[in-house]
Amino acid sequence: MSKGVKIIGITGGSGSGKSTIVRKISEIVSDFVFIPQDNYYKSAEYISNTNITAYNFDHPEAFDTTLMFQQLMELKEKKAIEMPQYDFVHHRRMDETIKVAPQNLVIIEGLMVLYDPQIRKMLDLKLYVDTPDDIRFIRRMNRDVQERGRTVDSVVKQYLEVVRPGHFEFIEPMKMYADLIIPEGGYNENALNALMPFIKEIS
Repeated sequence: MSKGVKIIGITGGSGSGKSTIVRKISEIVSDFVFIPQDNYYKSAEYISNTNITAYNFDHPEAFDTTLMFQQLMELKEKKAIEMPQYDFVHHRRMDETIKVAPQNLVIIEGLMVLYDPQIRKMLDLKLYVDTPDDIRFIRRMNRDVQERGRTVDSVVKQYLEVVRPGHFEFIEPMKMYADLIIPEGGYNENALNALMPFIKEIS
């Protein structure tokens, strides 16, 4: 009898270290499906460095949650999906998709992974990565300037006007649903050592 599909959700603020945890898990478990919630952003092609706060990327409505839920259900049923890709320089969903084959373990990572009750209910393990605001801001600044063609001024403006308020309104309250809160994310060796046996067991 085949093992059922297990889904782990990893959430936390922007720059908290969610991706680092995924990398650490990949060192222990090689066969899993990785779903970045960022791939499910809705297109906002009119956004530029000068009007960066005209679209709130730190709000639940910024994501195509319907498609994400549908594709998680398909993976749960061991069906392949065509996962969207997102162009963060031009703020739009790309025409190309990625074919993802099902695995017994699915890891979904993103800002609002615990926000939607339907998706929350599907998760077998819910992790919240808790990292201080200043560290998260520095990491976000470096990423957005180096990888996404952003200016320092636009990153600061977006952070103060939408990222920080969005974090306290939509992300921080999701701690209450987490099975495990990990301070400092992937750099917390003790928390990761406690987590890994469980990851091995369900994978």
